[in-house]
Order: sequence, then C-alpha cells, then structure tokens
Amino acid sequence: MAGRIPRQFIDDLLSRVDIVDVVDEYVPLKKGGKDHKACCPFHNEKSPSFTVSADKQFYHCFGCGAHGSAISFLMEYAHMDFVEAVEDLASRAGLEVPREADGEERGESLQPIYDILGKANTYFQQQLRHHPDAGRAVEYLRSRGLSGEIAASFGLGFAPPGWDNMLNAIGRSDADRANMSRAGLLVDKGGGGFYDRFRERITFPILDRRGRAVGFGALVLGDETPKYLNSPETAVYHKGLELYGLYQARKATGRPERLIVVEGYTDVVALAQHGIVNAVATLGTAATEGHLEQLFRASQDVVFCFDGDDAGRRAAWRALETTLPAMHDGRQAFFMFLPDGQDPDSLVRTRGAAAFSDAAAAADSLGTFLFDHLSSEVDLGTIDGRARLAALARPLLAKLPPGSFRELSEKRLAELTGLAPMNSSTLRAGRGNATVSR
Repeated sequence: MAGRIPRQFIDDLLSRVDIVDVVDEYVPLKKGGKDHKACCPFHNEKSPSFTVSADKQFYHCFGCGAHGSAISFLMEYAHMDFVEAVEDLASRAGLEVPREADGEERGESLQPIYDILGKANTYFQQQLRHHPDAGRAVEYLRSRGLSGEIAASFGLGFAPPGWDNMLNAIGRSDADRANMSRAGLLVDKGGGGFYDRFRERITFPILDRRGRAVGFGALVLGDETPKYLNSPETAVYHKGLELYGLYQARKATGRPERLIVVEGYTDVVALAQHGIVNAVATLGTAATEGHLEQLFRASQDVVFCFDGDDAGRRAAWRALETTLPAMHDGRQAFFMFLPDGQDPDSLVRTRGAAAFSDAAAAADSLGTFLFDHLSSEVDLGTIDGRARLAALARPLLAKLPPGSFRELSEKRLAELTGLAPMNSSTLRAGRGNATVSR
C-alpha cells in the first residue's frame, strides 16, 4: 500500500500496546522491581542486564547498549522492516494501519490531548477533595462501602455543578479549549461557544496501558440523564478497545492469572474494595473483538460475569459469539451468572468477596456453555433434534481458529449427535445463518 504511515497513528499505536507483552512473547521476562529483566537477546551474557520498562515503554541493555521501543525491538529481534513491525503491533491492538496520500502533511500530535486529559484528571480529583459541593459525592462513595484509599487508587473525582467550571479552570487559552474539545471534555453549544461535558457527577478516569487518562466515565448525582455518561470517541479513546480497570489490574498483579469482565466501572471499584483486583469493564458497549484481543494479551483466562436473568443470558451468548474467533489454543473463556437481583457491587457488599469468588469458580467454560445452551434448544432423544443441534453448532464452530480447541469441540458435537466428527470443508459448508433462540 502506497503512502506514509502518519506519525500520529504511530504515537497512538505505541500508547496502546505494552512493550512488556511484545518482548515477553520472544524473550521470557521476570519482574525485578518496577522493571522486567532477562538475559539480553542481542549479545551473549550470563547475568541479566536487559531491562524492559512498562512505565517508560522502552527496552535497554546495560551490557551492549541496545535500546528502543516496541517497534525497534521487532525490527532488531524479529528482523521485521518498519512497516511490518507497525502492522504487527496494529494487529495486536485491533487497528488498521492508515496511509497518507502523497504529499499529505503529517497528522497533529496526540500529546496535547493526553496533556489536557491529564489536567482534567487532576482537576476532578482536586474537586472531590476541596469543592464545597463534593460532600454529596463523598457521601455516595461511602454509602457504597468505598474507602478513601480505593477512591484514590482509581483516581475517582468530582465534576461540580455548573456549565463552565472546568472550562474556566484549565481552558485558559484558545489552544487549551481546542484540545479540550478534541479530548471530548467540552460540548459545542453552537456559535463558537462550549460547555463542560461532565457536570455534577462522580468521575472515573479511563486509563490506557501506560496509565494515561484517555477519557472518563461519570456517574450522575442529581436527576440528570443518562445515569452513566462516557467520553465520546476521540483520537485517543476508542470504546471498542478500552477496558476500564485493566491498568489497575496489571499494576496490582503483573500478569493476572485470570481477568473478570463485569458490566460497569462501579462494579470494578467495588470488587477492588473487597480485594478482587482482577476485574475490568467494557464502557457502554458489549465486548468487541478488540476487547477480546486486549483481554487475552493480558491474561490467558477470561471470565465474563453476567446477571442471571434472561437479559444477562442473552448478553452472555452475544459475548460467546464474539469470543469464538479469539479462542486460540491455550486461551480459556468462562461464563458466570450471578443470583437473580444481584450485580457484582451488591453481591460483594451484602455477601462478601467469598460469595463472588465462589460464583467465579463455578463459571461454565465456553465449551460447556455453548453445548449446554444449544442442547437446551433441541430434543437430543430424536433424530430431528440431533440434526438440529448439528445445524446450530456448525456455523459457530466454524468461527473457531484451527487448533486443539476446535478439534475437541468438533468431537463433542459428534458425541452429542452421533455424527462423524466434522472436517474443515464440512465446517465451511456450515457457515450459515442458523438462528438460535436466546
């Protein structure tokens, strides 16, 4: 493809991938202090002098001087050219690589957007501590059983009532106001004027893998609707890729053994308050393929948590369908269902962390959930029912990537139906639009 890759895209890409994950796929790393270490892959040595910094997002060898970003590591170690390295990282992040037309100017830097979001994050946190109207927000957090320590660890803040408090506080220049608009912090009221997007709400900063604020979720305190308000899509925030709480989960546990996906940011914070620090949330959207890649790069085991009612089970089935193409060998997905009328927040507050952990431990594996659900739709005691099961299952199994999990799933279908195990051509033929009652 002709054309130059925009600098803006490269900066954004490097902010979305974690160099620790990239290097660890090629060179096993061990945590040592705040950095990760290994024997240098670029020269022979017996004692580790090669470090990878998650905070600074670069690698450095104190022995031979090798140094660089995730892109340069792929170029030097995996012998990729620059474009190949960018495309590899973009694939990890679920992004397509754009190209500039010949002679097109480079895109604007994203750094001013990150800077203004950082200022907004600081502003909101200061308002929670000092604004005269913040008492309502503090009281609400206390009523939910949240301590000051947990609020601080997640950077919770307060957007005070009024139309232009933050605008006046950090939007002093035309450039600042322009960047606030680009960051989704302001709403254009027409005629060249703006007002604060977030007002009279508790704010939850959405952090990228490097701990930078890329947007905000906000919970209303008054009667305004909607109850939950998230930042709009911007150059640095894409709701189909971001996961609330992933930065904190990685900070608390390094590489979590498993991640639990819950519905909202209040659930993530409530679980952390009770010692469950491996929960993340999508932000106003169902899980996407981009979310799945982020989840499985952070942990090999992912548990989806849903309400136990019909709506929760329908949502779980949609998540299963999205997860199927991501089920490469070694990855595991589970589906847990909470008691009727409970969400993660209410469950841990009323019954404690053990009740939630027990529910997570009892979660159904993806394979179990898939075949149990499909089997409940048919009568396996009849030929018609078994044929119907095969018709329902084949389009779903066709979404699985080649590997052991797919083969074992095919065998399970054969056991249930009495049919011979499917081969690839049979699966491709089964790519239809079979409708499953949810």
